[in-house]
Amino acid sequence: MHVLLELLKKEVVPAEGCTEPIAVAYAVSLAAEQLEGEITSIQLWLSGNIIKNAMGVGIPGTGQTGLPIAATLGAVVKRSDKKLEILSGLSQEQVQQANVMIDHKLLEMQLKDTSEKLYIEARVHSKGQTATAILAKSHTNLVFLSKDGKTLYPENGAAGYEADESSKAVEDRGSVDEIYEFIRTVPFADIRFLLDGVRMNKAISDEGLAGSYGLQVGKRMSQQSTVNIFGNDLASGIIAATAAASDARMDGSPMPVMTTAGSGNQGIACTLPVIALAERLGKDEELLARALALSNLITMHIKDYIGRLSPLCGSGIAGGTGANSGIIYLLGGSLDQIKHGIQNTIASLSGMICDGAKSTCALKIATATNAAMQAATLAMNDISPTSNDGVIFDEVEDTIRNMERLVKEGMGATDATILNIMLSKGGMMGGGEL
Repeated sequence: MHVLLELLKKEVVPAEGCTEPIAVAYAVSLAAEQLEGEITSIQLWLSGNIIKNAMGVGIPGTGQTGLPIAATLGAVVKRSDKKLEILSGLSQEQVQQANVMIDHKLLEMQLKDTSEKLYIEARVHSKGQTATAILAKSHTNLVFLSKDGKTLYPENGAAGYEADESSKAVEDRGSVDEIYEFIRTVPFADIRFLLDGVRMNKAISDEGLAGSYGLQVGKRMSQQSTVNIFGNDLASGIIAATAAASDARMDGSPMPVMTTAGSGNQGIACTLPVIALAERLGKDEELLARALALSNLITMHIKDYIGRLSPLCGSGIAGGTGANSGIIYLLGGSLDQIKHGIQNTIASLSGMICDGAKSTCALKIATATNAAMQAATLAMNDISPTSNDGVIFDEVEDTIRNMERLVKEGMGATDATILNIMLSKGGMMGGGEL
């Protein structure tokens, strides 16, 4: 199997709810499943990025936000086989059981002193038994599991992060040139599965447009009224459709989304503008699938450099740039024009920070979608910045690599500052202590 096809199949997967709190639920469930009897306590050690991205987001089926309800539900449902869909189809009885655990203060959360951006350690206790599960690097990557001091995974008894199959070297994932050649030549049958994400992400977009979720960014942009200065044009409709999906997802809609590189919002940001444009232009399924393969792979390529979790907004920068590439491909653009589009989009969005998963993600995604379409318009007219312009280099791969430099060299303290600002408001954890 071609490495890029394998990557698409691994990284484009469905999830219900924001992936950070869902990953915490998954880790707790892995540990809880090893125990017999009633759970007596849950201890969590979490990296700052996990806390930042889980504090303010709605948890599907609960009407609640944050880590406590997600973590305790993991102990209640005990179905780790569902992975990122672990909290789908919750019953009110399960939600009530989880809330009882919160009320009885069975949950304790602490910030883990680790350089790993994505780290979740869940230690679950029952009477006379203890089990520990550790996830690292990606949302479902189990690196350690034990019961009563006996290591269950890995079998050699040595915990480590090398088990993360998704952490392949960046060079193994291809350049923009290689991605473009792949999406043009791969048999349609091999990438048809991406159309499952079309139905899934369009459904939650329609839900966001119809409902009153979050800040209602998409819904209000799509309504014609005296207080809406956006017109009923193609661009406004695409922005509204994309933002509406994030509105619904961040406010706890139980509908699944097709994620990209571990994030539902990234999946929304990189696919829905392409889906909406293809629909409005009447493009066929094969062209749409190839455009989606391009948008997903460009998003993943940029995420390889800025990190799985980052002080930079992956949905805006990586997802917006991916959407831009897919849009240009739908419009019949060349490889050079796709490269122009990447340069234009990064020039526009490179400073967008990530301050956690929450309702205002829809605003960032709306901004990124607008930037992607603006950048595509310039690219289709063969306009692109040059190495005289800021962080842009003449070669597109060098520009993308500069995003890694921004994160590693320029934004070392940004995540900690953002988290401290968020925690200073008080009560954002929704229960538990940090």
